[in-house]
Amino acid sequence: MDNPIAGEDFNYLSGFGNHLSSEALAGALPAGQNSPLICPYGLYAEQISGTSFTSPRNRNLFSWFYRIKPSVTHEPFKPRVPINGRILSEFNNSNSSANPTQLRWKPMDTPDSPTDFIDGLSTICGSGSSFMRHGYAIHMYTANKSMDKCAFCNADGDFLIVPQQGRLLITTECGRLKVSPGEIAILPQGFRFSVNLPDGPSRGYVAEIFGTHFQLPDLGPIGANGLAAPRDFLVPTAWFEDKSYPGYTIVQKFGGELFAAVQDFSPFNVVAWHGNYVPYKYDLSKFCPYNTVLFDHSDPSINTVLTAPTDKPGVALLDFVIFPPRWLVAEHTFRPPYYHRNCMSEFMGLIHGGYEAKADGFLPGGASLHNCMTPHGPDTKSYEATIARGNDAGPSKIKDTMAFMFESSLIPRISQWALESPSLDRDYYLCWIGLRSHFTAGPENPGFQNGQ
Repeated sequence: MDNPIAGEDFNYLSGFGNHLSSEALAGALPAGQNSPLICPYGLYAEQISGTSFTSPRNRNLFSWFYRIKPSVTHEPFKPRVPINGRILSEFNNSNSSANPTQLRWKPMDTPDSPTDFIDGLSTICGSGSSFMRHGYAIHMYTANKSMDKCAFCNADGDFLIVPQQGRLLITTECGRLKVSPGEIAILPQGFRFSVNLPDGPSRGYVAEIFGTHFQLPDLGPIGANGLAAPRDFLVPTAWFEDKSYPGYTIVQKFGGELFAAVQDFSPFNVVAWHGNYVPYKYDLSKFCPYNTVLFDHSDPSINTVLTAPTDKPGVALLDFVIFPPRWLVAEHTFRPPYYHRNCMSEFMGLIHGGYEAKADGFLPGGASLHNCMTPHGPDTKSYEATIARGNDAGPSKIKDTMAFMFESSLIPRISQWALESPSLDRDYYLCWIGLRSHFTAGPENPGFQNGQ
């Protein structure tokens, strides 16, 4: 970790949901059993479970680590100082607000003082409770400092990290992930990890889900191929360091609060591992989008990369949907997203480029929230420009863009920090005020009837 990216190779295993194995030293994995009396190289065997022991086999997530010292070897947890009071995992009247207004945020500025990933996290909105194991939180982060002699552990849920500016070098107990803008990383509940910033300041988005895990969406009539291919999800290979680190700190997020425990060694001391409960990354440019080829606009669910389901079929706790480069070919069709009111709530972000339904104001690094049944759709400029092209518009390609959406069936409450943030665009509503009536029937029209 002394030279985090330059000249180093990052090796990966591929496949979503596979039971994988990796060893940094040949022979470090025990043969034929998980927990022998004496493990190879004198390592400790330790299991991490992401689901209950008795979960159905096709949803049972666990991994075995073979490590130099077990993770239990630390001093007691104490409330961390300084706190980060902008992080929430319980959403109620005391810390967040119900708000049906369309909301938009400008990109967050780089902090003035040294700030790492932990202190750079700010909750925008969420619903439910990490204690009740049901719900989600959406955060944004901005950081200008690598984590130093500390690791982060999220006991509340899984993180889906979407960097927008600056690469992230994420060291985990399974190995290392190099994650660039245009890629995502999933860090499952309970894993210890550290975030280094090889390019300097970084910012992005984080979705956190409580009580479940992400999975690939069913493809239905699409068939066996398309959208995100399982083989394109990459898992790190085993990597370890055997170093003395007096004063090394484990920061644990537990119920939205931060606690710290001190130990004298690196937590990244796993020499070998096997299992299906692992961190992973995905390159969004590998997504194979589907779209209408004759008329009308497809629903955004056709672009789902990952989903965290609820117990109700077809209803997501949280979907991760993208809007990548693609061809638009629909005939006599309004091609941008249609005007909409949705029982689901939609949080959008922009990694780079522009977004087809917003000519102005929606910037890379910014965000918007259209809550349950709140109207939304193309702004005035986008609408007028689209209809001006007429029905003779030929095929066109949306290029150099990557927008995304976190969509949930649960209604989010908005944090006080987000509502008071200087990044909040208080004039967002103006982008629709200019929409004028194009109604062609009137009193002078023989067919006009007004309430008759």
